[in-house]
Amino acid sequence: MTRAIMLDMGNVLVKFDFGRAWAQMAPRLAEPVEVVRGRLRESGLVKRLDSGQMAQEEFVARFCELLGVEMGYEEFLEIWNQIFIEQIVPNQTLEALGRRYPLVLLSNTNPIHFAEIERRFDFLQYFGRRVLSHEAGTMKPAPEIYAQAVAAAGCEAGECFFADDMPEFVEGALRQGIDAVRFESAGQLEGELRARGVEW
Repeated sequence: MTRAIMLDMGNVLVKFDFGRAWAQMAPRLAEPVEVVRGRLRESGLVKRLDSGQMAQEEFVARFCELLGVEMGYEEFLEIWNQIFIEQIVPNQTLEALGRRYPLVLLSNTNPIHFAEIERRFDFLQYFGRRVLSHEAGTMKPAPEIYAQAVAAAGCEAGECFFADDMPEFVEGALRQGIDAVRFESAGQLEGELRARGVEW
């Protein structure tokens, strides 16, 4: 029996595309985007930011230094936050679910992007329980972050339903005994919930 609902944020609640930010940054780069994106991945900077191991100001400075671009802090934020496109799951659904079930936001994110989400979208009002990687100090698919989410839900792992667009994060939740599925669309999510007897 489902007693709590956990949802990922990126490409579940809100559609995002990093290509939008890189397209704006490309003219400033001395090398092809594919090269610098690979260098950024290898550096581990994003992971450190997302896991709360690095302040956002330091991240921006290190990012610009690594990629060889000159950019002010506010200018960087404006470009880096262009990734968010539109909300996927409507507020009407979230509001109705939230009246009957605890809603837990479980997301690998960082303070830069989360602040932009707070500024541009209002779906966060339905998530009084939030487990964010940069605050939790750990990231999906680490067992610890799922344990924090279950604790926030206030019930047993097997009584929690979780939807995420990333297969490895779904598998990580399943290993912790959480009922988890890969998110494909708002309609598919509603179907998965109805199949579990969730009503709203």
